[in-house]
Amino acid sequence: MDHLPRRLALIAIAVALTLAFGTIGFVWIEDYPVFDAFYMTLTTVATVGYGEIRTLSRAGRIFNSFLILFGVTVMLLAVGAMTQTVIELELNQFFGKRRIRNMIDKLKDHFIICGFGRVGRGAADELRKAGVPFVVIDHSEERVERAIRAGMLAVLADATRDQALQDVGIDRARGLVATLASDADNLFVILSAKALNSKLHLSARVDEETSQEKLRRAGADFVFAPYNSTGHRMAQALLKPHVHQFIDFTTSGVGPDVGIEQVRVSTKSSFADRTLAQMNVQHDHGVIVLAIRNAAGQMAFNPPPDAKIVAGDHLIVMGELDRLQKLEQLLAGTPA
Repeated sequence: MDHLPRRLALIAIAVALTLAFGTIGFVWIEDYPVFDAFYMTLTTVATVGYGEIRTLSRAGRIFNSFLILFGVTVMLLAVGAMTQTVIELELNQFFGKRRIRNMIDKLKDHFIICGFGRVGRGAADELRKAGVPFVVIDHSEERVERAIRAGMLAVLADATRDQALQDVGIDRARGLVATLASDADNLFVILSAKALNSKLHLSARVDEETSQEKLRRAGADFVFAPYNSTGHRMAQALLKPHVHQFIDFTTSGVGPDVGIEQVRVSTKSSFADRTLAQMNVQHDHGVIVLAIRNAAGQMAFNPPPDAKIVAGDHLIVMGELDRLQKLEQLLAGTPA
C-alpha cells in the first residue's frame, strides 16, 4: 500500500497543472482576469457546460479546444485512479481481515493480550522476544492498526465480551494478559476468561491496591500494579543503585545472547533424582542455577550443591541462550 500516497500525489499534481495551464492560457490569450481565467478553466475541464464568460477569439477557441481534450482526459484519469484506490483499500482491508482470521484460527497454546496501551505494548514486546504466538484485542482502531503495522496479530473488538474472547481462540489459549484501562474491565475479563477456559494462566494489571485481592479471587494468577512497582523501583534506584542495576541487568539488559529461563525436569530425563553437584550444571553446561521451584510451589533460592531435583521441578537458570536450550532438552529427556 506504499504506492497509494504516491498515486494520490500524482493525481493532485496533474489536476493542479491542468488548472494552472488553462488559467495562464486564458490570461495570456484573452486577457482574462486571473479569477475569471481560473473559473473558465475549471468549468471547461469539469464539462459543466456553463458557456464562455465572454466571446472567445479564434486563438482562444483553438486553445480551449486543446484544453478540453487535455483537461477532460486528465479528469477522467483522476476519477479512475481515485476509484481504483478506493477499491484497493476495500479489498486489502477485506483480505487483510480474512488473513488475520485464518491465522488466529490456527493458533494453539497462544497468549491473548487484552488492551494495547503502554503496559499491553510492553507485554507484546516481551512475548515477541520470547518467540511465542499471541494475539492482541483492543477497542481502539488506532491501536489495532499500530499492532498490525508492527507485525502482530490484532483484532478490533471489546475484550470484555465473551464472543470476542472466543473469536481469538480462548479455549485453545495458554494464557491471557489483561491490561485494559480500568480495574473493573480487567476484573470482568478475568472472570469471563476463567469461565471460558479454567486452565488458562491469567495475568492482570491494576491501578488501585484495593483491586488486587479482588482480581486474585476472580482467578488471576498474577496481579501487577505498574505505578506502585515503578515507585518502588525509583526509590530503590536511589537507595540501592547497584542492586537496581543488577536487577535491570538480569531482566532486560542481559544482552542478546544471555537470558534467564525456567526449565522443567521431566520424568524421562536422566537428571531426575540427582543433585546439582552430580549434574555439575555450571561446569558442564555453562549455566547458573538461581533457584529451584518444586511441584508444590515452594521456591529455594541459591540452592546448595547437594540440592536434589526431582521430576516436576523447575530450575530457574541463567546463561547463554544456546546453552539454556541444550539444558532444557536434557532435562526434558530429548537430547540434541
